[in-house]
Amino acid sequence: MDRRRFMQQGGLAGLVASLGTLGWLPAPAQAQDWNRGAFEAKSLEEVLKALGGSGAARSDQITLTAPEIAEHGAVVPVTAGSKLAGTEGLAILVEKNPNILAALFQFPQGTLPEVNTRVKMAQTCNVFALARTGAGFFYTTREVKITLGGCGG
Repeated sequence: MDRRRFMQQGGLAGLVASLGTLGWLPAPAQAQDWNRGAFEAKSLEEVLKALGGSGAARSDQITLTAPEIAEHGAVVPVTAGSKLAGTEGLAILVEKNPNILAALFQFPQGTLPEVNTRVKMAQTCNVFALARTGAGFFYTTREVKITLGGCGG
């Protein structure tokens, strides 16, 4: 069969439908599987509430690496990790950004809870690494000085 006849007989639609049935294409609902409330939060307390918590304790079992001074706030490298048993997720929060939650990661059981990413920062402020475990939420923080803002500054 030539390409023209294949297309006229709905071959492409059939192929896409078959791939979807086999699970080779992502379901549209998967794209909506994120916590809108947490990402729209304006404070640490609002993020915790949206994630199902009510408070967080400081912990030296969480690592947060970020530069003391970042030349440009548009690309600030951040590495976070947790040594807490049963860490289910990590979040990176930037205190003075319009929306405080910059990144949210979930880890399957048995996965090393460590991430490396870049965040945008509007101005000098504290960056938080927030870990979620079965025992609650824990955090550590670090101030990062910005010489040139990354959110339009």
